Amino acid sequence: MVSQILFGEHFEVIEKLGDWYRIVVAYDHYQGWVLSSQFLPIDYAEFNSLNNEPCCVSFDIVQLMFHDDTVYNIVLGSSLPHFKEKTCRLGSTAYRFEGSVKCPEKLLRTQGIIENAYMYLNSPYLWGGRTHFGIDCSGLSQMVYKLAGIRLKRDAWQQAEQGSLVHLVDEARPGDLAFFDNEEGRITHVGIVLSGGKIIHASGKVRIDSLDHHGIFNNDTKRYSHRLRLIKRFV
Repeated sequence: MVSQILFGEHFEVIEKLGDWYRIVVAYDHYQGWVLSSQFLPIDYAEFNSLNNEPCCVSFDIVQLMFHDDTVYNIVLGSSLPHFKEKTCRLGSTAYRFEGSVKCPEKLLRTQGIIENAYMYLNSPYLWGGRTHFGIDCSGLSQMVYKLAGIRLKRDAWQQAEQGSLVHLVDEARPGDLAFFDNEEGRITHVGIVLSGGKIIHASGKVRIDSLDHHGIFNNDTKRYSHRLRLIKRFV
């Protein structure tokens, strides 16, 4: 698994192989394969409409979505296209949603980023994950920023190419992203800067550790686990 698509996120099919479809996700242009049973086709007019319309998001850890007699479980950060009066629509299909919703005009941006990050605290690590049931480091940063109305790319190295550079760790603000590299100099990890020299990141689980100019100091093992490469600001 390279990533996950949440309810309401749309994509373009670029290749078909049996029951599998290779797709490009509109949100972050990430590619992967999905089964034909896992998505609902829409036409190009609807696809372009979703591209041009800011989307509301689910703001509950898990919530129910209803269509006729069918009940769907959707997770925090799922997209709710064309949301209006507790209803969202995918193509010609309408779904009733009773949970908490945040729409673009009410997203908190900077003030909400840290609160969003804490909602994922202690979630287990899962390569390619983007939910409370399993999430990776760049999935965490992407989802936390999505909940604040800010679009990030999918992988840590891609996110490191966005934003503006913060030159010193002492100049970092809560909500900035810190990136870390391996021995070959390739960026392989990202975390969200907190106040007081702390960072929240997904490593084994979503956890809080110490951050300084060397990198992340694991508070359990009492040693450095990740080497700091750079810090970026997005708001």
